[in-house]
Amino acid sequence: MTGNMKISVLGGGSVRTPLLIHGLAQAQSEIGVSEIALFDVDSCRAQLMAALGNEITKGRGIRITTPGGLEAAIDGSKFVVSSIRVGGMAGRARDERIAIEHGYAGQETTGPGGFAMALRTVPAALEQARMVERHAPGAWLINFTNPAGLITQALMQHTGVRVIGICDTPSELFHRIAWALGEPFEKMQFDYAGLNHLGWVRRVLLRGGDVTDRVLIEDSTLRRLYPGDLFDPDLIRTLRLIPTEYVFFYYSQRKALHNQNASGATRGEEILKLNEELVGSLERLVAAGEPQRALDVYKQYLNRRNASYMRLEANAESAFQQGKHDWDPFEGATGYHRIAVDSIAALSGARIHPALLNVRNGTTIDELAPDDVVEVPCELNQFGPKPLPIGLLPKTIEGLVTAVKEYERLTIRAAVEKSFDLARLALLTNPIVGEWEPATSLVRALVESDPRNLGYLSN
Repeated sequence: MTGNMKISVLGGGSVRTPLLIHGLAQAQSEIGVSEIALFDVDSCRAQLMAALGNEITKGRGIRITTPGGLEAAIDGSKFVVSSIRVGGMAGRARDERIAIEHGYAGQETTGPGGFAMALRTVPAALEQARMVERHAPGAWLINFTNPAGLITQALMQHTGVRVIGICDTPSELFHRIAWALGEPFEKMQFDYAGLNHLGWVRRVLLRGGDVTDRVLIEDSTLRRLYPGDLFDPDLIRTLRLIPTEYVFFYYSQRKALHNQNASGATRGEEILKLNEELVGSLERLVAAGEPQRALDVYKQYLNRRNASYMRLEANAESAFQQGKHDWDPFEGATGYHRIAVDSIAALSGARIHPALLNVRNGTTIDELAPDDVVEVPCELNQFGPKPLPIGLLPKTIEGLVTAVKEYERLTIRAAVEKSFDLARLALLTNPIVGEWEPATSLVRALVESDPRNLGYLSN
């Protein structure tokens, strides 16, 4: 397919952007992308990622642009991919450190860290979505901005933009299950339900037959499902549900906190340091006219980052692996860029695609309201997502899911209504916090640490 499709990337200075550009370039014959517009409040970072993007798309007829304003970036786009981080990685590191100081594991999408990220992000995400409505009417917004489910729900409730939320966490687990069983992924199906970063595989099917017990029976198989030693195999067998990795912060909060304290760092602090090293190297190489070497450095960065994922929280291993990594991260079978490209292809009519998405619940999960956003299997085509029925949740996870969803609703209200009291009520409702006095002190500490982005909650 040839075409004249513009795709905008908000948060285009993100270190994930070159992966997305690679995926779009690979799918050019399907979706006909002609321009990828990168916008970031840090224009230098956007230009740096554009330099890598130009190397990736060399000879493919795709223009990588870095418009100076949000309106120009969005104008005329058919798809807008949102991957913003309000406050940057420094904000994440600060949030996670405050959580630890108050006795909770520091994590960017769950607990106090996720709460702070949501409060910073909702106003910016709503402003950008309204710009999409005005300057790219009819465009699809592909939301990867975390916390992805909560942000997608805020966009659906408070704007008229067409939006789906994406996350690579479930697909990573699905591929790991296939790998652990030694079976071809394309022959497998997964019965999955939950919320973003709070989901479970209920059944595993191989060529239509139930092989869940094959996954559950051996400790060694269960331990291969995760990047670190997250879950006791007996827990998974007792549940008869296979949790995604972020459920660890609900099931093993004290273990996560202990390991972070033992390592002396949080994931955000380590990535902040790694990103600073990466950006410095890329700037030097791009300025020297060596974009291919810059791309090689970028691939090494991805391998180091991926190799260390969740190991700090699970095993108290704080150092990034320094060994040689030969795997090409651009060719991985999973990742958010794969999901984003598959979603764009389906929504543009190039294919019908089964997808695991964050979408409006409707009647999908019985215990949740129709307007709640859930993370469930969907059929996706040019008319949008059609979630597949889930029915009732297992009783062992029903309470946790409904409590977290109420926390998400309250957090959105706190951000929209600019309410300090709703903010601490949200943290009271969050199962990780669940106490009034800590909720109050956490909100105050987070506001004081980031008055620029959270000052609207000042009491």
